[in-house]
Amino acid sequence: MIGRVTTDASSAPAPVAIVAGGARGIGRAVALRLAERGARVAVLDIDLAAAAAYGEELTAPSVAEELVARAGEGWALQVDLTDPGAAAEAVGTVVERWGRLDALVVTAGGAVTPYDRSRASVTTDEDLTTLLDVNVRAVVNCCRAAVPHLRATGGGAIVTTGSSAGLESAPDGSVAGYGMSKAAVQHYTRSLAREVGQWGIRVNCIAPGVIRTSRVLAQSRATGFVDDAAAAAIPLRRQGEPEDIADVAEFLTGPLSSYVSGQVIAVSGGAVTP
Repeated sequence: MIGRVTTDASSAPAPVAIVAGGARGIGRAVALRLAERGARVAVLDIDLAAAAAYGEELTAPSVAEELVARAGEGWALQVDLTDPGAAAEAVGTVVERWGRLDALVVTAGGAVTPYDRSRASVTTDEDLTTLLDVNVRAVVNCCRAAVPHLRATGGGAIVTTGSSAGLESAPDGSVAGYGMSKAAVQHYTRSLAREVGQWGIRVNCIAPGVIRTSRVLAQSRATGFVDDAAAAAIPLRRQGEPEDIADVAEFLTGPLSSYVSGQVIAVSGGAVTP
C-alpha cells in the first residue's frame, strides 16, 4: 500500500505505483501525490508532452523529473494503452525495473470526441469506437496486465476512473457516449473487485464531477461546463480541482482503505449522490 506503516521502515522497499494517463490533469496530480507519499511512480501515457498542449505548467522539464524531485525515483513511458500488447509490455517493464507493483491508478481517457455531436440521438459510430477504446479498453488492458504482478507482490490496490456522467445523464442528453463508456468502467470495476479480492487486491473507482483540469478549462467555451453559474449549482458551491481527485486516490491506495473494495465513489461536491 502507498504510505503504509511497517515495523522496520528502513528495510521495507518503497512501494511502486503506476499511473496510467498521468502526463497531465487528474493523472498528473495523482502521480505527484503518490510520489510525495514515498512511492516510486511510473507514468504511462500516449503523449508525455500532453500538459503543454493545454498550457498546464510543470514544476520541472518533464513529469518524470517532477516525480524524481518528490520521491527520488520516477519514470515515464510513452505508450498507447488501447493496445493490449503495448499496455502489458509497459506494465511488465515497470515491474522489471523496480521488482514489484503495489498500486495501479488508471486515469487515462476522457470526453475526447466533439461535444456538438455528443447527444444520444446523434452519437456517431466513429465516436463510440473512440470512447470505448480510450475509456474502457485502456482500463481493461491496464488492469489485466497489472493483476498478475499485484498477486506476486501479495496484494495491492487498483483505482479506476469513472465519471458522474456514468452515474446520471446530462439534462440535455449530451456526452451520452462518454457517460455510457464510464458506466461500463464502473461496472467492470465492481466485477474485478469480486474476482481479485481473494488475492488481497482491492479495486475501487473514482467518479469525478466537473474537474477544472487544463483540458476541461480549454474546452469550456464549447461545453459551458466551467462557469460561475455551474459552480453555484453544486452543493459545495465550487467545481473540483485535480487535487480533489488525488486526495481520494491517496486514500484508496493507502492503508486507511484496507477494507474498501468494489466501490464507486462520486467526487462531485455533492452534485451527484449515487
